[in-house]
Amino acid sequence: MGLFSKDIKNLEDLYQHGLKDIYYAENQIVKSLPDMIENATNAELKRGLQQHLRETKEQVRRLEQVFALHGERPSGTKCPAIDGIIKEGGDLMGEVEDKAVLNVGIIAAAQAVEHYEITRYGALIAWAQELGHGEDATILARNLSEEKAADKKLTALADRRVNPKSARRAGKSTGARASHPRRAKPRRAAASRRKPAQKKKTARRSS
Repeated sequence: MGLFSKDIKNLEDLYQHGLKDIYYAENQIVKSLPDMIENATNAELKRGLQQHLRETKEQVRRLEQVFALHGERPSGTKCPAIDGIIKEGGDLMGEVEDKAVLNVGIIAAAQAVEHYEITRYGALIAWAQELGHGEDATILARNLSEEKAADKKLTALADRRVNPKSARRAGKSTGARASHPRRAKPRRAAASRRKPAQKKKTARRSS
């Protein structure tokens, strides 16, 4: 059943389809993360991916709770979008020889996955709230929070890895400004020097 299939007749149908979509996506991510972990050579990146693998497994379990709330057996709908994102990341890991560059590529591939999940969870939460599925929304919000946190950590890691020199320069510039504060210009002294000239002009006019 596609996203715009005629089988989706109302918002509830769309919501249920979205749950199956993200359930499929999370399970595919659980399968793909070990390859990223194995290829990553940066220790911090490797630890971050390992942590997110544990989080993703827990997210799958939470989604199963949501299915249970509706009396449904957990099932996934094949999602070409996540399949394409994961395949692109896998292809990239097979093409890059330089390990440092590979780490940068893995970060980008992981963030592409995170951004997909963030948009999906955001939509699902909005639909759940509109449909009155408050407990669903609470559970899904926990998954969304973890995805946003993972994306933020990846961004911070990329900034430190890709552009560390600019960060150091910014720190030095800030320190220099703090140690050498700007001095105020002696405006009053300048003003006092101009006053005698004005008095001379007045004296000439009176004579």
